[in-house]
Amino acid sequence: MKKLFVFLGIALSVIGSAASAQEVGSTAPMQKSSWGDAKTSEIASYIPDVSLDMRGGLGYGIIDRAGQFYGDGLYLDINGKISPHFSYSLNQRLASTYYEYNSGFNGTNWLTLTFEAGDFALTAGKDALLMGSFEYDAYDLDTYYDMNSIFYNEFDCWQWGFTAAWYPAEDHEVLLQLANSPFSYEPNRLALAAGWRGAWDWYESYWTANLWQYTSENFVKAVNLGNRFYLGNFMIDLDLMGRFGEIEAPYSGMTVAFSPSYNISDWGRVFAKGVWEEENMIFGAGFEYFPLKENKDIRIHAAWAHNEYMYGNTLNIGLTWKMNMTKALKQLFGADVN
Repeated sequence: MKKLFVFLGIALSVIGSAASAQEVGSTAPMQKSSWGDAKTSEIASYIPDVSLDMRGGLGYGIIDRAGQFYGDGLYLDINGKISPHFSYSLNQRLASTYYEYNSGFNGTNWLTLTFEAGDFALTAGKDALLMGSFEYDAYDLDTYYDMNSIFYNEFDCWQWGFTAAWYPAEDHEVLLQLANSPFSYEPNRLALAAGWRGAWDWYESYWTANLWQYTSENFVKAVNLGNRFYLGNFMIDLDLMGRFGEIEAPYSGMTVAFSPSYNISDWGRVFAKGVWEEENMIFGAGFEYFPLKENKDIRIHAAWAHNEYMYGNTLNIGLTWKMNMTKALKQLFGADVN
């Protein structure tokens, strides 16, 4: 194992020394990275940010009094820049409980290359379909499956395509996407989306209009209004989603998700959630604890959920951790760590 760390350290050092080390201003579009953070800060190095993300724990069914230990998944997350105008991002499922096929690109959540210039950006590769919902936009390991909507758990969001972004003003983003339809088992099926994201001190919006092709002449139409409100340490998400088309659930119908949470300083968070879908109600509450003062790379959680669609009443206790390989290698070789 030590030889592996030494090899990776040498490889990353070579990559970093081969690229220019000048500071670069980035206007990269808001996009998923590990833990769901959008990164638009200045990057002073081309050494990639590499991490391994893992969650596991104990799931217990309250009604049938049965439970077992589990591992949700082990994910490899890589983010970096090739030049002042090109950046890349990869999130690969090395192992996962909730996905049947993890080999090859089936195990790739996203693999993107982004070109940015001025107020415009173009992203190509495999990525999540644009969807105006903060529940939908969350990183896999930041959600609790028993508490998620049916739509979140069953929608095939990872598709190949292109996304264009325009920044008309600070903290505002207009998005257009052309990608494969979630009904991609049929040939020549496409998905179209137009979206807008905006942010103020007290409110953040994420709205989209979507078309998903399922026959040569028929589309599922969707309007999705994601709303996030801030009040002190409180954060409230309200997602309103409507899908219209002659096709079975979860691609038709409505989803309303309400998720309040409260941050307890830097060490904890309490949260609740309620989801209404046609013929289904989901609700629950939980607590997250962050034992490290300097970051949130380790998280302990306990969550209760009521979900008739899946397992009834469940209790979930677990641990999530992120191992920042880049930071570890910099420390190993005595480099400056910011």
